[in-house]
Amino acid sequence: MGQKVNPHGLRVGVIDAWDTQWYADKKDFAKYIKEDNEIRKFLKKKYYDAAISKITIVRAANKVEVSIYTGRPGVLIGKQGAEVEVIKKSLSNLTKGKAVIINVKKIEKVDQDAQLVAEAVAAQLEKRVSYRRAVKQQISKVSKTGVKGVKITVSGRLDGREIAGSESYHDGSIPLQTIRADIDYGFAEAHTTFGVLGIKCWIYKGEVIGSRKLTISDGGEE
Repeated sequence: MGQKVNPHGLRVGVIDAWDTQWYADKKDFAKYIKEDNEIRKFLKKKYYDAAISKITIVRAANKVEVSIYTGRPGVLIGKQGAEVEVIKKSLSNLTKGKAVIINVKKIEKVDQDAQLVAEAVAAQLEKRVSYRRAVKQQISKVSKTGVKGVKITVSGRLDGREIAGSESYHDGSIPLQTIRADIDYGFAEAHTTFGVLGIKCWIYKGEVIGSRKLTISDGGEE
């Protein structure tokens, strides 16, 4: 059985930034972790159509700063920023009255974001598109953006087979064991009539040489 490590977790502190930044005493530690999880689950579920890739959380004193990286910022902001106020109110209730700051950040290259690519494949599978066609379509789109490699794996009862299995398709190279390799990773689920299918996506954007700024504000970019 293979020993698999999340590509993002392996690179945190080396070329990637932490998705959550705060310090807490022992009595508050578990509470903050639970709060962070609830914030992410709430935003992802309610605004799934906004193409949210990741959510970063920074805590300081009695403040919670939430940065939402999205492919469709207009859906989150709403008319004249009305939806942002709704999000603030909802998150303030989740965090028991703490002051909430919302930053909506646009993802410029949606086809280079592994999470959004995985979700795009999942959406097509739910519309009963053949998994081979859906995967090859997305790989073709990603390859055209100039990345160095892309790999997509689909697992489950593919095309309604009796026994679950998995199939992988790739283009270019994916050096998973090279720590300085900038690899974006995403996972999504497709709920079909035959059961749940899991989609994993890896996108290799090149090697990071030299120093790299590890901050939440820029997502760890140089």
